Amino acid sequence: MVYNVIGLMSGSSLDGLDIVYTQLTEIRGAWSYEVLASACEPYPVVLSDELRRAAGLSVPEFLRLHTRYGHYLGNAVNTFITRHQLEHKVHFICSHGHTVWHEPLSQTTTQIGDGAAIAAHTYLPVIADLRNMDVALGGEGAPIVPIADRLLFSDYDFCLNIGGIANITINREQPLAFDICPANQLLNHFALGLQKAYDENGELARLGNNVEPVLQKVNQVAFYEQRIPKSLHNGFVTEEVIPHFSDISDHRDALHTSTRHIVAQIIKALDPYLLLGVEQKMLVTGGGAFNTFLIELLQEELARTGQSVAVVVPDEQTVKFKEAIAMALMGALRWREEPNTYASVTGAKHDSIAGTIWLAPLS
Repeated sequence: MVYNVIGLMSGSSLDGLDIVYTQLTEIRGAWSYEVLASACEPYPVVLSDELRRAAGLSVPEFLRLHTRYGHYLGNAVNTFITRHQLEHKVHFICSHGHTVWHEPLSQTTTQIGDGAAIAAHTYLPVIADLRNMDVALGGEGAPIVPIADRLLFSDYDFCLNIGGIANITINREQPLAFDICPANQLLNHFALGLQKAYDENGELARLGNNVEPVLQKVNQVAFYEQRIPKSLHNGFVTEEVIPHFSDISDHRDALHTSTRHIVAQIIKALDPYLLLGVEQKMLVTGGGAFNTFLIELLQEELARTGQSVAVVVPDEQTVKFKEAIAMALMGALRWREEPNTYASVTGAKHDSIAGTIWLAPLS
């Protein structure tokens, strides 16, 4: 079977809306994909600010933003379809939405971006609300990309995504996956203090110095000792991590120390799964894969473990759009009414078929 799907992803770093048009092919249970068009649409400043503040809005304001953002997504998809001449080629859309509230302990998660509004604009079926069922079943609802890691990227032992939050998949028959630590959320916070949206290639961090007492302190945050499954909410970086950097006045030193913190936590997360004498491969995607300084430190620290782990940064398209590709795959599995969320990853009662389907409106 062949599915032509548009996948939409908005990550916690708020750098924009990722859109992919991908052809997914399933033959006797084996899946493959080809990205035929892609784009990252930067958010207007006003919308970016609204999404950043969404968790603090009143209920009426929150609901209006949920609807308004859905209409924004629908318009963005229509523009994308026109630009790439995809009229009458798309079977359906799968939208992750933007996470505003994620609290698995209360079995609550919310990704805004009204699926009905997207369907109303595009006249295409829309699949949304991808985390809700897993959370309702007692799972973490995150990470949700391991289904793609298992079905599309099984050549790799580990799939590391360095986005706003760093997370990892341990690829096996029943994958394990979990959030590791804040990544670009933390780095972007200190880059803003230097009037930069982000630290390009990690060059500002490279110019800074490591502040060892701060590094030791932040590496002791309680979350890092929790057993898996576990996931992070967007407020974690401001509530639990940034306060530890209050004694650092130079933002370059903060960036340098933050980068070492991220690398230390990645190594700690990997350690139980490194196999002595076995060559292993790790796929690295997300915006952090472009951070040359971070990748260099990661390779150095992996070498110190004495284990053989090849760090693979793939082509730019895969780095940027792997999560949107994963959303498209989750949508295809939902369309087929097949499980698209692993209980082995999230700790839910069992695997689940996640996603709400909004059928195309009658014309």
